Amino acid sequence: MLLAVLGWFCSSLLISVWGGKLPEAEVKIEVLSRPFLCHRKSKYGDILLVHHEGYFENGTMFHSSRVEGDKQPVWFTLGIREVIRGWDKGLQDMCTGEKRRLVIPSALAYGKEGRGKIPPESTLTFVIEVMEIRNGPRSHESFQEMDLNDDWKLSKQEVKEYLRKEFERHGYPPNDTHHESMVEDIFVKEDENKDGFISSREFTYKHDEL
Repeated sequence: MLLAVLGWFCSSLLISVWGGKLPEAEVKIEVLSRPFLCHRKSKYGDILLVHHEGYFENGTMFHSSRVEGDKQPVWFTLGIREVIRGWDKGLQDMCTGEKRRLVIPSALAYGKEGRGKIPPESTLTFVIEVMEIRNGPRSHESFQEMDLNDDWKLSKQEVKEYLRKEFERHGYPPNDTHHESMVEDIFVKEDENKDGFISSREFTYKHDEL
């Protein structure tokens, strides 16, 4: 939906031993800081704004959103595989302002192939701070609000208008370029029959872990 932060994750490996399967790799989560007041916690379908740093096992930093690029935090939707699977697992139930350290095994990161500067079979550590949590356009509660003409399907304009209102409601100025990019990504993934609309059936996405 949103522009991918770290690209698509590699599929987890299912390893058979004596006819059985080993337990799936897990993310090690350490809460570094958490605000005293927490009005909502992140869940699948929410849009998160995060700053993050990535480290190899030897402690070398390979990426920092505060240093590289435009030095701005990044948006993504939790739980729909926009980011590596370790992020989807490790960033649930977070508060705005919370910071976590995630140690992510390769099976939940970039697997046997690696990606860019990430070597194959790399265990990665991320320090991630959640700056903002917003309702995602994919949440069931949002569909009727987005469907302005009550025709049980969403046009690109309806989705864009919803995003604009959400940004303004949270005190952010409208950004047509960013909204259009978000909308295009949404339709690439959601408009299964490519008719230019997202039906109520297409809108109700499924996820393996829901």
